[in-house]
Amino acid sequence: LIGVYTNRHGERWELQLKGSGKTPYSRNGDGRAVLRSSVREFLCSEAMHYLGIPTSRAASLVVSDDDVWRDQFYNGNIKKERGAVVLRLAKSWFRIGSIEILAHSGELDLQRKLLDFIIQEHFPSIAMNDSNRYLEFFSTVVSETANLIALWMSVGFAHGVCNTDNFSLLSITIDYGPFGFMDSYDPNFVPNTSDDERRYKIGNQANVGLFNLSKLLQALKPLLDPRQKQLASQILEGYGERYYSRFTELFKSKLGLLGENENDNYLIAFLLTVSLIC
Repeated sequence: LIGVYTNRHGERWELQLKGSGKTPYSRNGDGRAVLRSSVREFLCSEAMHYLGIPTSRAASLVVSDDDVWRDQFYNGNIKKERGAVVLRLAKSWFRIGSIEILAHSGELDLQRKLLDFIIQEHFPSIAMNDSNRYLEFFSTVVSETANLIALWMSVGFAHGVCNTDNFSLLSITIDYGPFGFMDSYDPNFVPNTSDDERRYKIGNQANVGLFNLSKLLQALKPLLDPRQKQLASQILEGYGERYYSRFTELFKSKLGLLGENENDNYLIAFLLTVSLIC
C-alpha cells in the first residue's frame, strides 16, 4: 500500500502495487508478478467494473526488467518469465483476514481500533457511538458478501481462491489470481489448476462465502456480548436466504421475468440444467 488519493470528485482511493517485491506478508514468495497474470488482472478488473460488479480497479501496468521464475502449470516445469507491476486501486484493501489475524494473535485492543477505523471510514451509516456497531458492521458484510457472490454467478465468474484473505470487508472483488469465466454452465468449473480438491469450484462459491463469514464472526465474538453473539449467529443463518434471493433476482432480470411466479425458480434451474447438458 503506497498511499491514499482523493480525486476531484471527493472519492477516496487506496493505491496498491502488485508485483513490486517483498513485503512483510510475502512469506516465502518473491513478491513479484509475471506479465501474463498482470495483464489478466488489469483487463478483468476493468471488465468487472463495467459489468456493474464491485471491484478493485487497475490504474496502470508497467513491464519490469526483472526475471521472474514460475511453475505456470504446477507440474515442476519452472520457466523464466517477464515481470510486471500493476498499480491498482480500491476504496479499501481490508479483508476478513485483516480481522482474523488480530483475533488469532489475541490483539483485541488493536482489533477494536482497526474495526472502529474501518467503520468510521467506510460504513457511514453506522454510528460510532452505537454499542451495536460491530453487530451492524457484521450484518452489512454478510448481506453485501451474499450480493457480491450472486453477481459473480450471474456472469459466470469464478474467483479461484476464495479464502478469508481474498474476501474484502467492503464486499468488492479483489486479488485476481487464477480466476476464470465459464464458457458454458458447469457448477464444477475450476479455474485454479492447483485446486485439486475443487474447494473453490464455481458451484461452491456461495458456500465458501458462508465459511469465510463464519470465520469473521468467530473473530468478532470476543468483542460482542452474549446477546450480540446470538443475534450475529441469526444474521449469519440468514446469509443463504439473502444469497438465493439476490441470485434469483439477477437471473429473473436476465430472462425478463416480471413479478412473482412460483415457477420462476424452476425455469431458472431448468435452463441452467439444459445449458449443462448441451
